[in-house]
Amino acid sequence: MPLHDLEDDATIKGVEYNGVELIGRVAEAVEIENCRFAQTRLTGSNLRQSVISGVIFENTDFASVRTQDVSMLQSVATSCRFTGMSWANGFFRDVAFDTCRSDSALFRYSKFKKVVFKGCNLRGADFQRAELRDVRFEDCDLEGGQFAHADMQGVVFEGCTMLDVGGAASLKGATVRGPGAMELALSLAREGGIVIEP
Repeated sequence: MPLHDLEDDATIKGVEYNGVELIGRVAEAVEIENCRFAQTRLTGSNLRQSVISGVIFENTDFASVRTQDVSMLQSVATSCRFTGMSWANGFFRDVAFDTCRSDSALFRYSKFKKVVFKGCNLRGADFQRAELRDVRFEDCDLEGGQFAHADMQGVVFEGCTMLDVGGAASLKGATVRGPGAMELALSLAREGGIVIEP
């Protein structure tokens, strides 16, 4: 266990967490900068009013993590698990999520700027009332995702699965390429009360 644990008002810089258990931590006003988390479990932790910057997450478990007013900047998450995580009212800028499992994750009221989701499982993920600017979803599974009242500019969905997407009308202004375009059309028809029969 590193000397630096997640606790109130902690400033953690240049620390590597490898195979560490940080389960159920509760902390506020934490600054994490230029660190690396590998094979680390943060399951069930609660983080508030904190900033994560220049951090690499590899095979890190965020399942059931709760955050409030937390920013993630210039960071990368690879093969991480965000299942059931709640990242409400957060801010993401210059962040890449690669092959992460984020099913049923909640991002309500969060802001995304220059963010990429690549090869991620986002089934049932909730982006309601989120603000997305220059965001790309590449080869992601968004089946059952929720986008009601989301605000989008420069958003691209490339090769994604988009069956039964909720709030499809809020994707106005987004670009959809690949099979997801037809799946999204079906969701729009359903929301508009149109019955499509073969």
